[in-house]
Amino acid sequence: MTTLLLARHGLTDLTGPVLAGRTPGVHLSEAGRAQAAALAGRVAGVRLDAIVSSPLERCRETAEAVAADRDTEVAIDEGFIECGYGTWTGRPLKELAQEPLWQVVQAHPSAATFPEGESLAEMQHRAVAAVRGWNQRLGEKAVYLVCSHGDVIKAIVADALGLHLDHFQRITADPAALTVIRYAPLRPFILRLNDMGELRLPEDSEEKDGGENITGSDAAVGGGPGTT
Repeated sequence: MTTLLLARHGLTDLTGPVLAGRTPGVHLSEAGRAQAAALAGRVAGVRLDAIVSSPLERCRETAEAVAADRDTEVAIDEGFIECGYGTWTGRPLKELAQEPLWQVVQAHPSAATFPEGESLAEMQHRAVAAVRGWNQRLGEKAVYLVCSHGDVIKAIVADALGLHLDHFQRITADPAALTVIRYAPLRPFILRLNDMGELRLPEDSEEKDGGENITGSDAAVGGGPGTT
């Protein structure tokens, strides 16, 4: 089973008040750099077979903090870039909330296409395709980290949960938070969601006594034994 660690980039000066989108030159703030360093510490005990990043600076800087003490270079994948918000890029969120499209993004995101930009459905499709590509490339025993953006992470999580994209706004991805997905042969399992603690990955359940995971995709009936 391939294990994916999804990390959102750390804070920037635009995070929160402005929709930064694909604006070039948006770097981590001082607080964001501290978050990236803390993220590196939280995953220090986890073997990473690859570290992958969106091409945007704030993600690359976060991923590079994780890679700093490892013999691993950060790979850049356009599939994990921020959604193309088109003419919404760089505008204050308070201003965007007055646009008619805002309510579509909130309530019916599968129908939302940003003016001169990308649709949320297109964003989900290419991000999930990128995950599947890395899963196949790295193999079923691999553990890897992807640093990406809030909406991209939420869309990948929605796919892993089998949720329609219209429900993806129910998912949260905070700056420097980790979400962990294990891709089994038949379905994914969410191991962590928007987590800010030190990461310890559970062992593959098929290696444990009791046969909780006979096929490699079975859920443990009654709940699993967890980590020890």
